[in-house]
Amino acid sequence: MRPSRNNPYQLAALLVAAAGILLLALGGYLTPLFNGALSPVEGVQGWLYTRFQAIQDFVNAPVNIASLRQENAELRAENAQLQTEIIALQQQVTEGELLSALLDFARARPENTYQAASVIGQDPSPFLHYVIINRGSDDGLRRGMPVVSQQGLVGRITQVTATASRVELITDPGSQVSVRMQPSEVDGLLSGSVTSQLSIDLIPLEANLQAGDLVLTSGIGGMYPGNILIGQISNVRREATALFQTASVQPAVDFTRLEIVLVIVNFQPLDISPLLDTGE
Repeated sequence: MRPSRNNPYQLAALLVAAAGILLLALGGYLTPLFNGALSPVEGVQGWLYTRFQAIQDFVNAPVNIASLRQENAELRAENAQLQTEIIALQQQVTEGELLSALLDFARARPENTYQAASVIGQDPSPFLHYVIINRGSDDGLRRGMPVVSQQGLVGRITQVTATASRVELITDPGSQVSVRMQPSEVDGLLSGSVTSQLSIDLIPLEANLQAGDLVLTSGIGGMYPGNILIGQISNVRREATALFQTASVQPAVDFTRLEIVLVIVNFQPLDISPLLDTGE
């Protein structure tokens, strides 16, 4: 029922009631009432927001997964690139150290002229021991030239093409090197084997050899220059009925890790086999 304009008391009462409610609200007396009234509304609003967020995440999930996969692929590619760069830097450092060691070896023997070469292949046969290097006749290499590393004697060239050469290792069963042991100054003949083991034969029985004695080329026979390190004696065998002693040798060169070698190009091997032929 609407208040009549002719009833001023009713209108005044309404104004007083409104003013009272306003004062109570401003004073905070109606806050619990408002909170109670709005609590169900807030609950519904929170429920609706949670469902909306879940629906939005569901809709955006394929896009996010695709983005994450792309980012993951990019990170993997970047990681692989960094690993490649690290390996390349490590190889450069290793190669630099190797070249420095080879240079020191060459400076220690200035009487020789050297040609550096990289090892580009190894023998696939268990019965032959050789490596292939990337220098050949176009670089002045010839059969019989000795090959060394910064550690010591590697072998000699047995076959040559224009751009590559085959190097027979001293561990090959067909390899023989005249050697001299230090400090005893005793000579012997070093031979390879199928198992890559090195042994020295024809050692006089009276020779006093010890494990750890150095083994160097003697220069006898004209196949290698003298005083190139080969390795150390690991053990000596003496048999009562034998005419000579034998010794096992630990090589100074790690033949499984040959990368760069030096060819002694100014050494001319001598073929003395006709002088040793006593046949008619």
